Amino acid sequence: MSTATLRPPEAAGMGRGLLFALAAHGLLLAALSWSVNWRSSSEAAFEAELWSSVPQIAAPREEAPPEPEPEAPKPPEPDRAAQQRAAEEEAAEQREAEIAIAKAKKLKEEKARQEAAKLEREKEAKEKEAKEKAAKDKAAKEKAAKEEQERKKEKAAKDAKEAKLAKEADARREAQRQEFLKRIQGMAGGTPGSTGTAAQNAAPSAGWVGRVKGKVRPLIIYADDGGANPMAEVQVALAPDGRILGSKVLKASGDAEWDRAVLRAVEKAETLPRDTDGRVPPVIILTFRPRE
Repeated sequence: MSTATLRPPEAAGMGRGLLFALAAHGLLLAALSWSVNWRSSSEAAFEAELWSSVPQIAAPREEAPPEPEPEAPKPPEPDRAAQQRAAEEEAAEQREAEIAIAKAKKLKEEKARQEAAKLEREKEAKEKEAKEKAAKDKAAKEKAAKEEQERKKEKAAKDAKEAKLAKEADARREAQRQEFLKRIQGMAGGTPGSTGTAAQNAAPSAGWVGRVKGKVRPLIIYADDGGANPMAEVQVALAPDGRILGSKVLKASGDAEWDRAVLRAVEKAETLPRDTDGRVPPVIILTFRPRE
């Protein structure tokens, strides 16, 4: 039997295993050779040859398990303290934001309340001002009405007093007229103690009438409205010494106020100046206008 028949069948991958075996044997032989050479330097050299009847097949080289693929670097574990701080800071910022929003809302509401209160105060002030104005207007109207009533009462009292005075003046003038008539009648038959030779006094001079009117006119109190210019004709009875005994309106002007003003002025005059010859006529007729 030959050695070829004893060889086991080649296994799969025999070539590579054979190469490993040859390499191993080569290394072994090199080691043995180095060892023999080292020993031959000190001992007698001998040779030995080893034969093996059955060729030894080297065992297949154990392959190292494949290196595990490098794992992806794990992210560093989070810092719990940093996370807590970040969470606290975020919570604090959230609280601050909420506080700021609440403050802004409160400020806005407060501003709205202030504006509403301001508008309410302005409204109340306007209403109060309107009430005060209405009260003042009412008081002014009442005062004006009261003053008007008082003026009417005063005017009525004044008119009544003037009417009374006018009536008394008319009575005095009537008495003076009667006295004047009696005096005229006595003069018609001659007056005892008279030095004149005529049956009655002569007519007054033209200048005397102007002097008489010049005395009476400043005493006339009349509100001239610049309208009509009425003429009042007044008869005045005089005593021999110039005293005014009475007066009356012979021809009304159409303005009763003007007529009364002229009569009051004549009464205030009380006396009239004598004529150039020292005499005073018993009766004189004067005319007056507001604008002469």
